[in-house]
Amino acid sequence: MYTKIFRAVIIGAPGSGKGTISELIVKTYGLMHISTGDILRQNIMKNTELGKKAKEYIAKGQLVPDEIVTKSMLGRITEVGNKSYILDGFPRNIAQAEALCAREQIDAVLTLDIPHDVIIDRVKNRWIHAPSGRVYNIGFHDPKVPGKDDVTGEALTQREDDKPDVVAKRLKLYDELMSPVIAWYKEQGLVTTFMGRRTNDIWPRVEQFLRDHIKA
Repeated sequence: MYTKIFRAVIIGAPGSGKGTISELIVKTYGLMHISTGDILRQNIMKNTELGKKAKEYIAKGQLVPDEIVTKSMLGRITEVGNKSYILDGFPRNIAQAEALCAREQIDAVLTLDIPHDVIIDRVKNRWIHAPSGRVYNIGFHDPKVPGKDDVTGEALTQREDDKPDVVAKRLKLYDELMSPVIAWYKEQGLVTTFMGRRTNDIWPRVEQFLRDHIKA
């Protein structure tokens, strides 16, 4: 049992394995996973006003506007309170990073460096349980029953934004947007980069890093 409060940010391109790595971190170390994508998808499923706006941008392969993301993420961080967590999808620009820094002490920034061609090929095999956001990758993190969610047994689906042309557009946006954020965090000495082509090769190194930095 880990008692130290540890707050981290995980950064990686769409399809880089952030969700899978984050899930493993939650299971192994008990950190809460606060994901922009999960929060936005929940709003889309519930057809909230925020969800309707977000859906318009996601369907076009565009990023959801800052004000929507910031409001939802800072609100969730406030709800979490004094607990360890890993942020996924936030911050995505320096202004958000500065706003987060003003409120929270971030202990580490984990960046996943996966070649874009690997990501485009990978998303063809990605399936999700839409209500929960659970992600399965055929050939690595397969569902116990093909096409069914492990927990509920409900049918899995593929995202509209996992189509190759939409993914390529999102990867370009990611590079343009996140390079300054990573550089900003590097200046603070918080960044550790994990390079590789497969999530199951990267995870042992992430686990070792966390084991070294989270004290019992």
